Amino acid sequence: MTTVMAASCSFVCCGEEREADKAVVVRFSNGSVQNADKLDFSMLKNTEESNPRKKTRRILVAESDRLSYVGQNFGVGSMKCNNLCKYYVGVLNKQTMTMEVHEAQLFNMQPVIPGETTDSAKPQDTTQTYREKVDLLIEAFGTNKQKRALSSRRLNQVGSETLQQAVAKAANTVIGEKGLEALQQEVADADSQGDLALHLPPCNANADKREDVYPFDELLSPVEFGALEQGGAKMAALTPEELKKMKDDGRCLSIVKHLENLPTESESRDKTARCAFYLSLLLKLARERNITRKFGQEEGCPRIIQGKLFKTFTVETFNNGRIHNMVSSSMRVKLAAYCLALLLHMGNMTADLTLLHRDLGITEARMTEVAKSMRLTLVKPARGKGDNIELQDDSRLAALVLPLIKYDHFTERRKRKKMH
Repeated sequence: MTTVMAASCSFVCCGEEREADKAVVVRFSNGSVQNADKLDFSMLKNTEESNPRKKTRRILVAESDRLSYVGQNFGVGSMKCNNLCKYYVGVLNKQTMTMEVHEAQLFNMQPVIPGETTDSAKPQDTTQTYREKVDLLIEAFGTNKQKRALSSRRLNQVGSETLQQAVAKAANTVIGEKGLEALQQEVADADSQGDLALHLPPCNANADKREDVYPFDELLSPVEFGALEQGGAKMAALTPEELKKMKDDGRCLSIVKHLENLPTESESRDKTARCAFYLSLLLKLARERNITRKFGQEEGCPRIIQGKLFKTFTVETFNNGRIHNMVSSSMRVKLAAYCLALLLHMGNMTADLTLLHRDLGITEARMTEVAKSMRLTLVKPARGKGDNIELQDDSRLAALVLPLIKYDHFTERRKRKKMH
């Protein structure tokens, strides 16, 4: 194809060209070169011509007496414009006044300082992890969103070795100051106290009256106490034979003890009976593992009381596509604390720990820990006479005495068995 130009000149398209026929256009990154004739240019190509990705790779080298320049059409230092569009260069033949148009590619020439290593000269790190290799791919070919996520992760990342060294140094410092045995004792006591403190009823340690230390309204609100009227009436109407049967069965011994000695005054008698009914529900709940929505229906449990029990003393679990309520070990400790607080109000701020731990099905040591966490005074009753001498010797009472006692957990902590 020939086109006549205005200055009596024509340009000729050379048709299909090979990769080696492309013209080269260079740009020096550190400025313009004044004496370009003194530069010695050489083009290097990749030897793997069978590889479609590597056969077009070229490295252009420009050498002078003072400095050398290197440019490439691949990698980090290449110009991205070669992939976005095509460039052409016209070569004018002044004799024939024809201009040949050749396809061109651009090189960004960067100075090479002797003694300075380039990225391409670095050998590939074979110890890189899969995560590091993926990060390098994201840097080179990732989207803007992936690059922002990578940058954010690196900013928030802390070197694991540095962190471990800092933790080890801090731990050694603390151990050197306090000693290992003292630290182990502090951790054990703190864990024990922290677990129990989460499950104790609300406490007013600065109260002037014993009844206000563990307020009754925090155990049963006025509305909830009113809903227990029918249940309390059933408890008050139990016959001596029914109470004896409950005692022989070994169930609810704490309740039987109070029902056998109901106050004669009507208001106190009604309050004790209602508390006994509520306490029976708490003891039954403590003996269960998985709780259904039918809990307490046989005993005539009001809906508001059932909702309180589920909300306060159970945890929800998801199994087989359904939500279940269960009484965990921590909830059993909470039940023990609330039962003990309720018994204090029923027994003139004194409760029998031995009967209660038997009703709850927990160990006496665990029951004692709960009483100490509630800052109650432990009392061993005097040896009695008669038929109940064995029961009296085995019983242990807890009383609420002002000011509240504070136990020293370093001296009271039980010794643990050594594991061999």
